[in-house]
Amino acid sequence: MAGVLDALWEDRDVRFDITPQQMKTRPGEVLIDCLDSIEDTKGNNGDRGRLLVTNLRIIWHSIALPRVNLSVGYNSVINITTRTANSKLRGQTEALYILTKSNNTRFEFIFTNVVPGSPRLFTSVIAVHRAYETSKMYRDLKLRGALIQNKQLRLLPREQVYDKINGVWNLSSDQGNLGTFFITNVRIVWHANMNESFNVSIPYLQIRSIRIRDSKFGLALVIESSQQTGGYVLGFKIDPMDKLQDAVKEINSLHKVYSANPIFGVEYEMEEKPQPLEELTVEQPPDDVEIEPDEQTDAFTAYFADGNKHQDREPVFSEELGLAVEKLKDGFTLQGLWEVMG
Repeated sequence: MAGVLDALWEDRDVRFDITPQQMKTRPGEVLIDCLDSIEDTKGNNGDRGRLLVTNLRIIWHSIALPRVNLSVGYNSVINITTRTANSKLRGQTEALYILTKSNNTRFEFIFTNVVPGSPRLFTSVIAVHRAYETSKMYRDLKLRGALIQNKQLRLLPREQVYDKINGVWNLSSDQGNLGTFFITNVRIVWHANMNESFNVSIPYLQIRSIRIRDSKFGLALVIESSQQTGGYVLGFKIDPMDKLQDAVKEINSLHKVYSANPIFGVEYEMEEKPQPLEELTVEQPPDDVEIEPDEQTDAFTAYFADGNKHQDREPVFSEELGLAVEKLKDGFTLQGLWEVMG
């Protein structure tokens, strides 16, 4: 059951020079826009490329050399702005700046539309990222949210309630709290009957396991959430036993359906439908060169975010290396930089 979330990297990671297989859309991922003639001004200035905007990430690849590419997940994005940049193909022009953080490393990306007069680069990426940010209820475990109104679940777009179970005890306290279960096509929601704001929303995307286990209250439905959400273990008591078994069977069935085609909740449509991503992905011809297997790629180094650096810092003597080096930025250590490279 852990497979859906464990395999999902597209919206969380920043990756460079990914394989053609990794460029393909995963189940539930939808291509929203495709922009030709986009320059990766930060890392491949002067190289014309294509930008693909999906509901989970943006992908850029060089037209001349498709294996030169990058994938930026929306969950890694810290900020998106527009600023002036120096493009080899356009000169000084308005560009899209994206600041990200992945694995404790900050990366900055600058994209320039080579075709003048088109704002689509800005509108598409900014609007889709906003749609991602405002649809977190589909993807994140939520405690004490505004989930219930007049004893009914406030439905998300495309959400359907499949079952409502009364008399469900939440076993998070010594006494337990009596409440109600809602089982939908995207999540499980429980709320206390006496206090509707005491609730929890658990998307199928974040469920690691669902099983019946023994507890001090007897047999209970136990839901374990992903490590990404903190690895919560939530227990619920449902009587009688056959009702408990039916609930587990129904949740597992809906989780299986969801896993086959997840609903990530990012809803945005362009007036012109782009071609499927498979048709836009260029087959990469085999290179007539030998690649040293032990040599590490440093493609990502061009994207390190150091926006305030306009000139080299003064040299200082490093006792660790025994030679003069450029002074490191505050908060950086040589050991930390070696760990990034490793």
